[in-house]
Amino acid sequence: MKLLVSMFLTFAKIGAFSFGGGYAMIPLMKKEVVSLHGWLTIQEMIDIIAISQMTPGPIAINLATFVGYKIADFPGALAATVGVITPSLIIITVIARFFFKFQNESKMQWVLGGIRPVVVALVAFAALVIGNTALHDVKGYLITAIAFIAVFIFKIHPILVIISSGILGIMLY
Repeated sequence: MKLLVSMFLTFAKIGAFSFGGGYAMIPLMKKEVVSLHGWLTIQEMIDIIAISQMTPGPIAINLATFVGYKIADFPGALAATVGVITPSLIIITVIARFFFKFQNESKMQWVLGGIRPVVVALVAFAALVIGNTALHDVKGYLITAIAFIAVFIFKIHPILVIISSGILGIMLY
């Protein structure tokens, strides 16, 4: 029971302080789940991130559910998922009440203008953290380069790139 409460509170903290969506929460989740609590190894975390990206639904919820399940089966998945969505549910309910009333105010635009660059920085940091751990050989860099070119240059749909990368991984590894 103590573990479930700790998981709920940890994921509530992650949910409360991860502005910018699921990708922005990855650095904080890594710090909490891997570094502070030691619930997962960095490799397990990266694998869960990969699975969470491939499954339908918001990555934040997928991450919390998979991590919680890995730590404490179904009760862990439930504690982590409820924990990560509770702050957002509360915050968005309060914001929705006032946002539409003040959305065109210059101060609101200033606040949003200040938050947007931070979100980009958090997502970039998450990519660097994952890249530093996930890319450990030439094959990994090759798959990354091919996927990057396929998505950004040839505009191939990300789902096809994920499936193709999985097949390429089977062939190379």
